[in-house]
Amino acid sequence: MKRDIFIGGAWPYANYYLHVGHLAALLPGDILARYFRQNGDNVIYVSGSDCHGTPITERSKKEHISPEQIATHYHEEFEKTFKNLDFSYDEYSNTMSEHHKNIVQKYFLRLIENGFIYEKEVEQDFCENCKTYLSDREIEGTCPYCGGKATGDQCDECLASLNSDEVLDKHCKSCGQKTTIKTNKHLYFALTKFKDKLQELIDNNHDTWRKNALGEAQKYIDMGLVDRAATRQLNWGVEVPVDGYQDKKIYVWIEAVIGYLSVGIEVAEQRGIDFEKFLSNDNDNLKTYYVHGKDNIPFHTTIFPAIIEGLKMNYRLPDYIVSSAYINLNNEKMSKSKGNLITVNELLKKFDSDTLRFYFMYNGPEKSDTNCSIDTIIQTHNKFLVGGLGNFVNRNLSFIKKKFNGIIAEGNIDPEIIRLTKDTYNIMSDLIEKGEFRMSLVKFLEYINAANKYYDESQPWVKVKENIKEFNDITYTCVYMISNIANMIAPYMPKTAVKINKMLNLEPSKWGEVKISGDINVKNIELLFNRIDGDEQKKNYVDSEVKQKIK
Repeated sequence: MKRDIFIGGAWPYANYYLHVGHLAALLPGDILARYFRQNGDNVIYVSGSDCHGTPITERSKKEHISPEQIATHYHEEFEKTFKNLDFSYDEYSNTMSEHHKNIVQKYFLRLIENGFIYEKEVEQDFCENCKTYLSDREIEGTCPYCGGKATGDQCDECLASLNSDEVLDKHCKSCGQKTTIKTNKHLYFALTKFKDKLQELIDNNHDTWRKNALGEAQKYIDMGLVDRAATRQLNWGVEVPVDGYQDKKIYVWIEAVIGYLSVGIEVAEQRGIDFEKFLSNDNDNLKTYYVHGKDNIPFHTTIFPAIIEGLKMNYRLPDYIVSSAYINLNNEKMSKSKGNLITVNELLKKFDSDTLRFYFMYNGPEKSDTNCSIDTIIQTHNKFLVGGLGNFVNRNLSFIKKKFNGIIAEGNIDPEIIRLTKDTYNIMSDLIEKGEFRMSLVKFLEYINAANKYYDESQPWVKVKENIKEFNDITYTCVYMISNIANMIAPYMPKTAVKINKMLNLEPSKWGEVKISGDINVKNIELLFNRIDGDEQKKNYVDSEVKQKIK
């Protein structure tokens, strides 16, 4: 029976290029989507660009262009980058779309009607010179911990998270005048009302959420939930659909996570699917996956579930939280402000997308922080893709092309290899569905090792002279393995799978054993992977996009 699968990939913030941390965190979503589609399941896989908030407005001031220009530029860059990485989103949208805004406002009003958003007067920093209330990013001052330069939410030097009332010697970033405190009214989301439900959610998902998600979610609750401001004093964002709040926007944390629903609805409508039934908690055929980095855990394990509960629309809460840890660059924490990060675009100039997809699933931060370097990417490519996978495929097919003009005569497939193949599919399938992508690849590499071992021990180059029937059986068994290798690797390395199938003149298959029959005519053999020269690739890899401005 076909399953319903909903996959939400985190929405990258549209004020800078995608870096390797984004790739490592978001790639699992595409692996899942491709795998479930191979199974024939009904998949809705969505994401988009988070285009609102103060970092974008601050950058727009510096570059003297509109926030919309900033957000549009990076959204379009994201679309190109994801396409170059072969991401297969059903829809990649953005928070500037009219559809998204309409859904957010509709759900915002529903939260008010259900009693989960209320008005509250708060004290807020105000600039008398600019005649405006200031958001945390519009405030500059001194860090109370290290004495360094800080904004209203973080120290630039020690990177401590701050509240604006902790910052010393506060002044307006725009004009430099010292801030004053004035009373302002805002709408607040009653997060505290959902404590028991959120605790129940954590307790019920110890087998399906990653450990860092469970730990961070529990820590967030244990620290004490507080009601969160649902509006912000900004002129860029989704308008608040409430009288008296024309000078404010809906806070980005609440409207961005609703994006999963707004884009999910859009995809469902395009397919003629009733989204409320599809995502219903009563849909026993449904699995939901939310894929993101460690810094986004609280939004997916507490904020988003609380919003879903507050809507009272019977939407399914997250079944699987696929939350990656952090990636360090050359053993140092990446930081845009320090300029020590590698963008995905920069890597794509050096490496094929399939190499990067394999590397970040095999060496990625699935369970703990990991280190990324040009050296390790090269070593992984040469060892596993050239020396393992490419070696088995190319030495088999090249021999057939040379000796038999590419015609592989039908033979008997070794029953032990058939058993191993079926077992490998079953184990890989179980691991992928649980979000254990590295172990799934480990199992795949074991299959590659078994294939190379079978070839070496069978010695087809000897059998071709001594016993042509045995040679045909060995070769046909190897081609059977190559066909299944293409199928197994398709979610991880889609271009490689297509290349193998094209050489064997085979069509892509559904997930599970690929059965071959009859003679096979090998077409246009080419090397799957070329060995990478490490010294050459490491030249000039430093990010050339860091200092670019939008024109």
